[in-house]
Amino acid sequence: MNLEEIYQVLKDKFGESVLLLDTELSGDHSIHISPAAIVEISTFLLETETLAFDTLMCLSGVDLSAKDEEFAVVYHLYSMNHRHKVVLKTPLPKSNPQLPSVSHIWKTADWHEREAYDLYGIVFEGHTDLRRLLLPDDWEGYPLRKDYEEPDFYRGMRVPY
Repeated sequence: MNLEEIYQVLKDKFGESVLLLDTELSGDHSIHISPAAIVEISTFLLETETLAFDTLMCLSGVDLSAKDEEFAVVYHLYSMNHRHKVVLKTPLPKSNPQLPSVSHIWKTADWHEREAYDLYGIVFEGHTDLRRLLLPDDWEGYPLRKDYEEPDFYRGMRVPY
C-alpha cells in the first residue's frame, strides 16, 4: 500500500481523528493524527492484516520553533510482511505535552518515549518506567527545546565547553 491508500483507510475508519495528509515537505510525507487517537490508530495499524505495521523504527520528539507553542511526536512505522512504511505525526501543546504511550503496542517505544521525555519533557501517559534516560535525574530542563537555556554550572562543573 502507498501512503495515500493508507491515509484513506485511516480516514474512513477514524474520521476526524486523522487530521491531514502532509505531502508538502521533501523527504518522508506524513499523516497527522489527533493525540487522543494515537493508541487506537496504532493498534489498528499493527493488527489489521492488510497493514501489519509490526515495526516502530523510530519515535521522535520535535520542537517546531521557538515562537510556536507546539511540539510534535513523529512515529516511523514499517511492515516487514508487506514492505511498506508510514510516518505519523501528532501535535502537542508545548505548555502541557502529554500523550498516551504506545510502548505496550511496540516494545521498542519504551526507550524512544523515555528519550523524548528526557530531552523535550513530553510525558507519555501509561508508560511503565518514564524517567530520564540520557541525563542525570537532577538535571533541570529539557535540552532539545528551542527555548532551553543551558546552565553555566552543574554540580560545580562548568557546563558549556
